[in-house]
Amino acid sequence: MGTLIDFILHIDKHLSVIIAEYGAWTYLILFLIVFLETGLVVTPFLPGDSLLFAAGTFCALGAIDISTTIVLLSFAAILGDTVNYWAGAIVGPKVFSKENVRFLNKKHLERTHEFYEKYGGKTIIIARFVPIVRTFAPFVAGIGKMTYSKFLIYNIIGGIAWVLICTFAGYYFGNIPFVRSNFSIVIVAIIVISIMPGIIEFLKVKYASKNQNQ
Repeated sequence: MGTLIDFILHIDKHLSVIIAEYGAWTYLILFLIVFLETGLVVTPFLPGDSLLFAAGTFCALGAIDISTTIVLLSFAAILGDTVNYWAGAIVGPKVFSKENVRFLNKKHLERTHEFYEKYGGKTIIIARFVPIVRTFAPFVAGIGKMTYSKFLIYNIIGGIAWVLICTFAGYYFGNIPFVRSNFSIVIVAIIVISIMPGIIEFLKVKYASKNQNQ
């Protein structure tokens, strides 16, 4: 875990080493990290926003190509969510096959389906910018049997928007002297800003629930 935290906080230094040692294979490494972070519910801890920001920084330096990076990582993000969706769709019926399993019953499945049918677009797109949530959102959408054609559209929009915004943020701001000198602090700020909407929503729900119980 310590190694992973060090990799995330000093991702600029680690990515610099990767580019120097692996050259064109760097694209494959970036592709795999983005794919695994979005495609497997067991790897939500992998860097997402910070990785894209760092990649954009090195694109601005000419170390890697901006067009290739955006195309490959957009595809990785879309493919990851697609795999995650179908994993949820396949595993879901088995998980919910027993009526008397606590917290896992058909009523919850139906509610999840209704939620995603009603708020699916906003959920899938916004989830792209929230760590952890973006890993689980497509899986839950698959379990809830969200219409795949609808999911695919939001998946493509969200995936491309996420990669473009985070990569170009690094491209245009990553090499500003202050940012370069305080890259670790900037990465922490990116992570905090990313999880802030989730924290705010959690506090709202908790506060509302507390008021209802009073």
